[in-house]
Amino acid sequence: MLRGSCLCGAITFTASDTARDPAACHCGQCRKQSGHHWASVQVMDDVLSIKGAPRWYAASDAAKRGFCGTCGSFLFWKGAGDPDTGVSLGALDGPTGLRLERHIFTEDKGDYYEIPNGVPQEEQET
Repeated sequence: MLRGSCLCGAITFTASDTARDPAACHCGQCRKQSGHHWASVQVMDDVLSIKGAPRWYAASDAAKRGFCGTCGSFLFWKGAGDPDTGVSLGALDGPTGLRLERHIFTEDKGDYYEIPNGVPQEEQET
């Protein structure tokens, strides 16, 4: 069971089943919204329970991003038509047992940091 929340606690969420594909996204949209790269894990929608009312911003036709309207925490990423939702690793409570499995959109990364070796890097998401 994964549990998490936004900074102010107005939005809480749980995932009652296995999360998959922990990844760090270095695309320009994730960097602008999060202030750095954004790390998330995919959770199937039928096991994700969200309490509170996230606000959704459609940054493109391909996806929307969920955040807390009170404190601004960037919590969710939802691809159009996808059966799962990306959940912010940074918003999870306690030990998760998860480890990053890949970095995506690495060609867009900022010039002020390096991506450490040891985790696969993809220029475009596959």
